[in-house]
Amino acid sequence: MTVSETTATTAAAGGAPGETPGEASGAEVLRPHAEDAFADELKALAAADDRPRPARWRLSPWAVATYLQGGTLPDGTVITPKYVGPRRIVEVAVTTLATDRALLLLGVPGTAKTWVSEHLAAAVSGDSTLLVQGTAGTPEEAVRYGWNYAQLLAHGPSRDALVPSPLMRAMSEGMTARVEELTRIPADVQDSLITILSEKTLPVPELGQEVQAVRGFNLIATANDRDRGVNELSSALRRRFNTVVLPLPATPDAEVDIVSRRVDQIGRSLDLPAAPEGLTEIRRVVTVFRELRDGVTTDGRTKLKSPSGTLSTAEAISVVTNGLALAAHFGDGVLRPGDVAAGILGAVVRDPAADRVVWQEYLETVVRERDGWKDFYRACREVSV
Repeated sequence: MTVSETTATTAAAGGAPGETPGEASGAEVLRPHAEDAFADELKALAAADDRPRPARWRLSPWAVATYLQGGTLPDGTVITPKYVGPRRIVEVAVTTLATDRALLLLGVPGTAKTWVSEHLAAAVSGDSTLLVQGTAGTPEEAVRYGWNYAQLLAHGPSRDALVPSPLMRAMSEGMTARVEELTRIPADVQDSLITILSEKTLPVPELGQEVQAVRGFNLIATANDRDRGVNELSSALRRRFNTVVLPLPATPDAEVDIVSRRVDQIGRSLDLPAAPEGLTEIRRVVTVFRELRDGVTTDGRTKLKSPSGTLSTAEAISVVTNGLALAAHFGDGVLRPGDVAAGILGAVVRDPAADRVVWQEYLETVVRERDGWKDFYRACREVSV
């Protein structure tokens, strides 16, 4: 193939000249891994970190906690907060990873469990990609190992034919592995973790061998409270974890701060314009979500019915990001009530019958009477018709 043909083939595959199909430069990646997106901060922390580090950790526990919660280093480098919440929660999570117990991050949807899991793995091991995504169809091979069937048929069982799972790789390399949505995984597949977590070994009976975990290996799993009944963890497996519950933001100001930070990060990755004037709408979205979630208005005077959805912080981030995109592409770039109204309706009304009644009552009894919310009321009424 000629050079011109190679260039044409690469362009047709969506890449730039010099890239192979399926690859993209760092600037083109829609969502870089945490260790790539915050590489400069991790490098600065490693240079300033003079505290003891557990075996194969890139940073000390103190530096990992600083990476998650933010701070300013002696050389003036500003570490941005990745998780806004009680520092003690972060300290307990980091300390757990320094022991021989696995870490289970538990909480309602949208409490940043996956986000915290990824950043913990990035700070501890420099690699957040050793991941098993839990679903109802997750097979045991995703947790243990699989086989290259071409090699298996040609030469029989061998280490060359074995395809290691992310957990097997983490065990052999002393890294941090991740399991997302643990309670969505079938119970018999969940239980394959027991030997890994208790004995720190992974038997390979086909070869008469085993893989033993080296120092530095640990596991972070996430599960949400709403899924407790899907595939509830056995007591034997739960005992292998130290459970840390991630709460919803304690105050409206804390939630506004979280939403603002994440919308700004996502907006930059999507080339959306900054929206400093959008803070009013961000605070409005957070207020609506918190009031409906808590079943009472902010002043405590009016009790409300709560919809069936979770109305999490993550959903608020999604509503505001979508509103910002609407303002940028179909408006004047300023985030306004009409840009977020449809997103709020979609987040609140999950059950078309029951949730629509809840939303209409909230609009008429709270939003309509609230000072300074007339434009928002009209925008919500317009999309609700």
